[in-house]
Amino acid sequence: MSIPNFGVGLSALAVGDLAASAEAAGWDGFFLWDHLFAFPPGPVDVVDPWIALAVAATRTSRIRLGTAVTPLPRRRPVKVAREVTTLDHLASGRFTLGVGTGAMPFEWDHCGEEPDAAVRGDMLDEHLELLTRLWTGEVVRHEGAHYRVAGDDWGGLAHPPPVQRPRVPVWVGGTWPGGRPFRRAARWDGVLPMRVDGRWTVTDTADVTAFVARHRVVDAPFDVAVPGETDPGDPAAGDEVRAHAAAGATWWVEAVHPWRFGYEDGGAWPAREMAARVAAGPPVRR
Repeated sequence: MSIPNFGVGLSALAVGDLAASAEAAGWDGFFLWDHLFAFPPGPVDVVDPWIALAVAATRTSRIRLGTAVTPLPRRRPVKVAREVTTLDHLASGRFTLGVGTGAMPFEWDHCGEEPDAAVRGDMLDEHLELLTRLWTGEVVRHEGAHYRVAGDDWGGLAHPPPVQRPRVPVWVGGTWPGGRPFRRAARWDGVLPMRVDGRWTVTDTADVTAFVARHRVVDAPFDVAVPGETDPGDPAAGDEVRAHAAAGATWWVEAVHPWRFGYEDGGAWPAREMAARVAAGPPVRR
């Protein structure tokens, strides 16, 4: 399941409570959005996802934790490498890094960050390659188009490495249909696809799975984490999830956001409804 890192009354402790509830209810993953601001704007609280996930790591023991997704081009590679490693140790090897180029001008232009999406794509690719090297725990020196790591014999040393080896899993987000984000995803460990023009369908899952397979050159497991919304009282929900699995999905990511519960700008934030959907558990139980 995934939830926004913003909401009326939301705090890092509340995120920890939701993660504990998710684990108790039988969910396999708890993913937090990574935004600088709430949308729509207004008196809506925003929490730092990294600090909130640290709280979640201390409140859980089984469930996988991650971001969905972190726009890496507005972050510094050495800082991200250290945060991911610290979280992976805190969670005993249960962290997954979801990444993307990001969207919405208030996350970029309004903060003085790179506004050009193509340039952010180049930054993301370089950032990921550098993260992989930093996660080795060895000395790193890097002179790239966008990032630099230099120093003396220990100046680029990011130690210790993460618990998970050879590295923390990386899932790449992207809007379907599209090309570059999904070719990028094929080089890593998973994909977090979405649509902005309607509901995600089984056909979408099959198409993304086939696209990634055509571009994948690594013989290793790959996750297709598809988005969806189910009613815990709907007997057909399990059939829908199984249909996506048959089309290639390995994860069903239940989107627990306010708009699915009828939230409108300035209205009451449906915190209770969101918490109840988490506590009701996944649409398919083992």
